[in-house]
Amino acid sequence: MENEINNNLKQALDSFKAADYKKAAETFLKVLEEDKNNPNILNNIGLCYSKLAKDDLAIEYFIKTLSINPKSVQTYINLSDVYFRNKNIIDAINLLENGVTLMPKEIALKHYLSRFYLEDCRYDLAMEQLFEILDIDSDNIDAYWDLGNIQFELGDYDSAVENYENVLEKVTDNAVLYYQTAITYEANDNIDKAISNHLKAISANENFHPSYKKLGILFMARGDNESAVEYFENYLNFDLPEDEKNNIKDLISRISK
Repeated sequence: MENEINNNLKQALDSFKAADYKKAAETFLKVLEEDKNNPNILNNIGLCYSKLAKDDLAIEYFIKTLSINPKSVQTYINLSDVYFRNKNIIDAINLLENGVTLMPKEIALKHYLSRFYLEDCRYDLAMEQLFEILDIDSDNIDAYWDLGNIQFELGDYDSAVENYENVLEKVTDNAVLYYQTAITYEANDNIDKAISNHLKAISANENFHPSYKKLGILFMARGDNESAVEYFENYLNFDLPEDEKNNIKDLISRISK
């Protein structure tokens, strides 16, 4: 009997890895017949049904999992994803709040909760969770990044820049991060640092075309039309919509006179 369970479990896992979720669910259910209260199997069945977009069944099995193992972190995440897909933001928040209350040091749950708070425009609560994550793990770059993004949206550019710079202490090759830091410095009227970070974005990824356009605009604002033209011309080398190309060409023509 044990060998049969192990064989079925292996087949189920192999089917899941092969993205054959229907067969995986059927085989996990066979395993469950012999091990009815196994939270890992229940969670896996729920995940199969989630992949198959059978959300009612997925929810049923995830809830069964948590009734047996209320500290299954992955099940909280899986179930909240299903709720989110069905636009049940409040159910997802309530679920994750319960998980965080039960496991207050579990960073993954706190991060998920912060993002659902953000979806529900509860900015203060989202930031509260992120600050608590940083109290637990002061090097958590995802928390710094999310904090920066919230603060940017709220117009708190000083705090946003500080958090982006915290990420840049750990990550030095991400063009998107340099770009976001640059536009935050620009919003805070620090043109020199904006230019510096756009140059770093291009250094990290020479094909990151948004920074070429931004550099053209920033150099033009400083009165350095020669540099502006250089970056605008580089920007034109990318595959741009025709109307965008024409606008940039017109701009180059005006500042070149």
